[in-house]
Order: sequence, then C-alpha cells, then structure tokens
Amino acid sequence: MCLFVLPAAVSGNTLERQRTDFLQAEKLIAQRKDQAFLNISQSLTGYPLYSYLQYQWLNNNLHETSRVLMFLSEHKDTRYSSLLRSQWLSFLARNERWYEFLQHYRATGNSALECQFYWAQYQTGNKQPALNEAKRLWTVGYSRPEECDALISALIASPMFTQDLIWQRLELALKKDNVRLAEYLKGLLSEKHQAAADVWLRIHKTPALIKDTSVWINPDQQGGRIFAHGIDRMAKTDLESAIQIWDGKKRHFPIDTVTDQRIEKRLALALAFKKDKRAYQRLNRLINADTVVREWKVRAALLEQNWRHIADALAGLTDQERLEPRWRYWQARALAENGDILQARNIYNSLAQDRGFYGFLAADIVDKPYYLADKPVLVAERELAALAEENDFKMVRELRFFNREQEARRQWWFAVNKLSKERLMTAAKLAQQWQWDQVAIFTLAKSEYWDDMGLRFPVNYLNEVSNNAYRHNLDPAVIFGLIRQESVFDSHAKSPVGARGLMQIMPKTGQQIARELHEKWQSEASLFNPDINVKYGTFYYKKLLNRFNGHFALATAAYNAGPGRVGQWLPNETVPADIWIETIPFKETRKYVSAVFSYIMIYQERMHRKALRIKDFMLDVLPG
Repeated sequence: MCLFVLPAAVSGNTLERQRTDFLQAEKLIAQRKDQAFLNISQSLTGYPLYSYLQYQWLNNNLHETSRVLMFLSEHKDTRYSSLLRSQWLSFLARNERWYEFLQHYRATGNSALECQFYWAQYQTGNKQPALNEAKRLWTVGYSRPEECDALISALIASPMFTQDLIWQRLELALKKDNVRLAEYLKGLLSEKHQAAADVWLRIHKTPALIKDTSVWINPDQQGGRIFAHGIDRMAKTDLESAIQIWDGKKRHFPIDTVTDQRIEKRLALALAFKKDKRAYQRLNRLINADTVVREWKVRAALLEQNWRHIADALAGLTDQERLEPRWRYWQARALAENGDILQARNIYNSLAQDRGFYGFLAADIVDKPYYLADKPVLVAERELAALAEENDFKMVRELRFFNREQEARRQWWFAVNKLSKERLMTAAKLAQQWQWDQVAIFTLAKSEYWDDMGLRFPVNYLNEVSNNAYRHNLDPAVIFGLIRQESVFDSHAKSPVGARGLMQIMPKTGQQIARELHEKWQSEASLFNPDINVKYGTFYYKKLLNRFNGHFALATAAYNAGPGRVGQWLPNETVPADIWIETIPFKETRKYVSAVFSYIMIYQERMHRKALRIKDFMLDVLPG
C-alpha cells in the first residue's frame, strides 16, 4: 500500500520538481534573498505548500503591507492566514499603527493581541471601554504578557483602580502560589492595607502560623479570607491540624458562605483522597453538592463499605449521572449487597451490553460474553481519493513527505475541524490508509463513532509485543492494552514530562532498566525505537507485577502513578478490587486502570484469544 496518494492532475516528475523547488525556496528565505525567492515561488503557485511557503517569507517581511493583505484575502481559508494575521498585528502594534490594527483585528484568544486591541482603542479615543476591559484582564492570578503593560498602567493611573481590585488579584495570585506577583501587588496597596497583606503572605509561606492567634491583631474584612487561605495551604501537608483549627476557630473570623463551603469541600475531599473513612460524614455537611462532591460521596461510602450509605449517595446523583455505566454498576452492587438480587441482575444484564470496564465487570457477574459490536466504517475508495485530493489534505501529505510531523498534525487538525461527522469518518479511514494510526483513532473519536474495532485498536508491532510478552510470561493483550493507553501507537510520542515512545518510558527509568538488563544505555532517543521501548516497558511492568505480588490492578496503577503512591494507597484492611480502583485518589490513574483493563479485553478478542477475563484482574487488595 502506498503511504501517500498522489494527486491525479500532477505527474510524478512535476511533483518531484516542485518538491525540489520548495526546498530551494526555503533556503532562499533563510538567506534573505528576496528577489530570488519571489522568482522561484512563481513556479510553485499550484503546489500544495505554496501558502506555507508564502507565509514563511511574509513572516520575515511584515512591512510588505500590500502583499500581506493580498495573502490574507487569497489564502483566507488556510491555516496560515490566521497565523500571519497574528504576526502582522503584532508588527502593527510595535509600530503604533493603531487604526490599521483595529481594522484588521480578529479575536483569537491570544491575550497579548487582546491587550493590544484594547490599547489601540484607548489610543484612538475610546478610553472608557478600554479601561473597562482592562479591569477584566487585570483580575487574574498570573502575570499578563508584556504587551498588556501599557493598558494595565493606564488602568492603575485611572480613578477606576481601587484597593478592592488589588485585593482581588492578590488573593488570586496566592491561590496560584504566585508569590512574586503577590509581593508586587502588596506594594500597590495603601499603607494601612499593607500590614494585612504582609500577614497573608507570611501565612501563605508558613501556614502553621494560623495556630498562633497573636498573628490576628486586627481581623478585619480580609481576616476571614486570610484564615481560610491558611487552612487551604495547611491541608496539603497537615490535614489533621487543618481540620482541628478550622473547626475550632473559624467562628472567630468573618467568613462568607462561599468561602466557608469552599474550605469545607477542600477538607472533605482531602479526607476522601487520603481514603479516610470520615470523608462521607464530612461531605454530607456541604450545602450545595456539585458533580465532584456527589461522585466522591459515593466513593467515600465505598471506602466505608457501608452499602446503605452507598445507596443513599447514589440516590443523590442526578438522573443523567445515574445513567453512566460506572454508577449503574455500583447501583447493581448496592442492590445485591442489600438483598435485591433480582433487580441487581437486571441492571447487570443491561450493563453487559456496554463495551467498557463496567460492562465487562457486569458481563463476568452474569456470565455473559463481552459485547464488542465490531462495525467497521465503510468508505468507498472514490470518497477517500476525493478527500485526499482536497488541498488541505494534500498539504498534510506533503508535510509528511518532508518528515515535518508536528506541522503535518497541526494542518490535519485544522483540516478536519471543517468536516461533518460523516466526513470525519472518511478522514479517519484516510489516516488509517496512510498508516497514521494515532491520528486515525483520534479523528474517529472526533466523529463520535466507536464501533470500528480494527481502526480503534490496531495490532501493530506484533512481533515486538509477542516476543517480550512471552519472555515475561504475560499475555500479549496486556502489553497492547498498555500501549493503546500510553501512546495510542505513536512510536515518537513524547509526554510533557518527558516520557517517550510506545510505552512512555522516562529516560531515567530507561537508564535503570538498561543497567538491570546489563545492556549499554544508548540515548534518550533510543526510547523511540519500538524494539527497545517495548522491551523496556514490558520488563518494567513485569517488575511492578512482582513488586505487588502479581496484582494487575496495583501494577497497572503503579505504571501510571508510580509504585510509591500505590504503596500509600494500600488499605488497612482487605478491600475488593473494584472498590479499590473506584477510590483511587487520582482521577487520571482511576481512568487509566479501567481503560487499560478494557483495552486488554478488547485485544483478547482482536487476537482471537480467550485466556483472560476481567475478573482475573480483580483479586482483593490486601493490607499494605
């Protein structure tokens, strides 16, 4: 199968010449040989990357106003139109060409340009509207870009700037732990307010100071908020003291209802995250329960293994929440534990038609086969060819030809954002045809079609997976499940924290594994090699399994959150595995474990294996 579909109207020789000229044109841009570039670019007007090339040149020649405006008009439907407009607007602002700026500005969510837009309004006589927007831009807990400085300075110099505005931002800054900004804001307060701000900063840095009542010399209108902030900070390191001080002293400070409930929620959830059985009672004290509180009330009741409390907490969910597979499963579990076996079985039978973790759990309980419903997307070859011929997708093809993966992905998502759900499915099949599996999977998800199992769960790197799985006495489906969750089969995936490759190995972990395998560590880049990555990832997962006595739920959670954290989450008494998974404090890890287990079961079916059921992973979790 050919990786790229060549446009019918362009011969191979012509396309090859265009690609050569394109690279030469880029060199001329870098060398600032403008006339030579303009000459060669004339031969590339029909080439898919022509707009990309022109964007690069204009980005270096923003003073060419007529050419910029021509580009914005002729290429308005391309991704590079908005990119060039942003660069040109910044150029206009730097040169104080305010009327032109206002004429061509488009809102994009770029805060620097937004500030410049309102400053342009201010400079052209619309001062009051600009200052009103400056107040909104001011009230954040982080520093705005330097392009906002002029507008903010005008606000500070105006009668609209008040002590309350400073207090609002100072509090927001400390909530984000932005001490540097808070120190700056303290300096803007009047002398009589600076003492209170000083106390707030001291308590932020040393929350234990709230134990000393001598700190609260003058508990004015800021006193309650300072006290609440100290409790919030203390709860991170000394939850017991935070609860004791809050309950014992909050009546001494003016604390509004919103702040009171925020701290009550903070303490109650902190107890739940620590798997403390007092959490349920504390959560019940909250007046208005949001989604997070409602769901954690169920989990807090599960921590108690109090099935009447669990039933009550489930009844407190909204009608829509109760329809989710997770809560349907726990509804059935509560009914069964409270003696209503028939109704519980009815829910299990219905839930077993769901292709997911809770559906598979239910299927095991009622001894039913797993529901997979594999219905591949059917797309005619002419539809794939037609989509590939659209210029947006020809641009993607060319960028991939030049191995510009990041730019190709950006162009792909720009292109598919224009498509209907039906054409998104076609795009997903095109990406699959181009052997771009991660993009194909995410594109199909964007279409909200979930039943093409071959596309969503490819069986790539089969040799690497099978060899390493058998070496460590693991089912290959387990490794496929981890890869599907970790990287979605992108061998060059790199996480924000630096994990690399198919099984997302951190470089330090890779070095340690190499030592344990008595191999020479090559480099961080070696983790993008599927052979090495799958070998190391499988070795590491097996090591976690051994550490946690063969318990798949614990090992899988540790692969995501680290073995140290999982050790902290071990119970004081034996807990059923489904309860332990449901009460994992980290949302990411909770979802991770259930997703990996679901994918393992799907890969069992994809590989026509019947060795595992999800109940095999659901051994009780023993005390640590």
